[in-house]
Amino acid sequence: MDLIQSYDEEAVSSSPESSPPRILKAKSSAPEVDDTALALTVANVNQSKSNPINPTQHVVAFNPTYEQLWAPICGPAHPYAKDGIAQGMRNHKLGFVEDASIGSFVFDEQYNTFHKYGYAADPSGMNYVGDVEALKQNDGVSVYNIPQSEQKRRKLEKNKEEREGEEKKEELEPEADNPATEAWLLKNRKSPWSRKKEVVQGELTEEQKKYAEDHAKKKEEKGQQGEAKGEHYADKSTFHGKEEKDYQGRSWIEAPKDAKANNDHCYIPKRLVHTWSGHTKGVSAIRFFPKHGHLLLSAGMDSKVKIWDVYNSGKCMRTYMGHAKAVRDICFSNDGTKFLTAGYDKNIKYWDTETGQVISTFSTGKIPYVVKLNPDDDKQNILLAGMSDKKIVQWDINTGEITQEYDQHLGAVNTITFVDNNRRFVTSSDDKSLRVWEFGIPVVIKYISEPHMHSMPSISVHPNGNWLAAQSLDNQILIYSTRERFQLNKKKRFAGHIVAGYACQVNFSPDGRFVMSGDGEGKCWFWDWKSCKVFRTLKCHNGVCIGAEWHPLEQSKVATCGWDGLIKYWD
Repeated sequence: MDLIQSYDEEAVSSSPESSPPRILKAKSSAPEVDDTALALTVANVNQSKSNPINPTQHVVAFNPTYEQLWAPICGPAHPYAKDGIAQGMRNHKLGFVEDASIGSFVFDEQYNTFHKYGYAADPSGMNYVGDVEALKQNDGVSVYNIPQSEQKRRKLEKNKEEREGEEKKEELEPEADNPATEAWLLKNRKSPWSRKKEVVQGELTEEQKKYAEDHAKKKEEKGQQGEAKGEHYADKSTFHGKEEKDYQGRSWIEAPKDAKANNDHCYIPKRLVHTWSGHTKGVSAIRFFPKHGHLLLSAGMDSKVKIWDVYNSGKCMRTYMGHAKAVRDICFSNDGTKFLTAGYDKNIKYWDTETGQVISTFSTGKIPYVVKLNPDDDKQNILLAGMSDKKIVQWDINTGEITQEYDQHLGAVNTITFVDNNRRFVTSSDDKSLRVWEFGIPVVIKYISEPHMHSMPSISVHPNGNWLAAQSLDNQILIYSTRERFQLNKKKRFAGHIVAGYACQVNFSPDGRFVMSGDGEGKCWFWDWKSCKVFRTLKCHNGVCIGAEWHPLEQSKVATCGWDGLIKYWD
């Protein structure tokens, strides 16, 4: 029965009359939008409006309130700051201190007042902080606004103290003559800033007169040295040979009678024949005795110049000591009886080869880098020197006067080379240029300077006189014509050696078939003049091989010198 009843109820409820109208769900053609991201953004904006602004943020995406703008900086602790304030945000070792709107004068006034009287005005209002009793006692004055009455009182007190001091001095005056008393010490006490008292000069004793004369002499000598401008050094010379003249009365510098060239053909040396060691520092230059080559002159960085025997004993014959610093350059006269030396002590000295006497000394107060005598036999009294102050100075040795100055270079002058039958000379300089001068006329007749050119610290003339070999500091030897145009010969270029930074000497064999040069690694290089190819290299020195000279008579012999202090002779 129950089942039938429930069935009837179900039938009644499902009848169309009793059921409500069915509403269909509306469908939209628009795509569905996920509003989760929008809700999060709105939440973030609301949250950011309540939070203070991050000072590192460059853009603010909303209008912040006054409280947010002036809120204290907060955020995670900075890794390098103990108190969490970044270095850029601190202006004090304890953190960030805001600038107070108070002038520096007002602050100093209150600061000094507090330290003197114990009270100061509170900058926040009209109150005072500190010692209230002292404030009442002084009527609230500061150190900068003392009343006039107080100023007068202080002035009177000061005057009174000064008068009392003077009276005391007068009382102690009788005792001031006794050096044992304190009064004397007070009177004669000398301030370190006091001037010297002028003492009236009495008559000098004999001893004082003698001392004054000696002092005046010394002063005069010093003045003369100052006029010479170079450093003074006593000139000495030591002869090391057995005797200065042989049994026939011939001088030790005379050439042997049988010294003459064997043949005109030169050969490249292969082996070491002899080593001269006597210089305690490096050797900067060597020169063979003119025409014969039986003696070899060397300039050392130990400030000594030595002359060595080449043909016989192979020993040092004489040492010339006259420079206070290293010797830079040397130059023989045509007959070899005299020679010039240039030193870093700013002196140029003219020596007698045989006796070792200094004939004359020249100086301009600048360092001479190169010295040359005019090669003409009738002009052996004319000396040219390239100086560190960009000038080429010309002296007359006989009078000791400067007769000409060639002043066109823009750097220190390194070389002077005579060409065209000694009517002209070529100079090179640290300004990376070559200049050609007419002898005696201080006007440049040819100026050679190209962007690719380097400084040329050594120049040598070919035996035929038509070419110049210039040691360029870009590790090559360049050849220039000595004719009118002084053109660079682009077909001839000698390379392979490393000379950058060193003034290594370049030279020719007497027959002109070979070019030779030292280098920065201690080697001596030989090139064939015609083919420009490397002919041979010899390892000569430890360090720089700075100088190389071909013997004027013996065709296969070469002398080299280096910064190891040795001079080597090769055959």
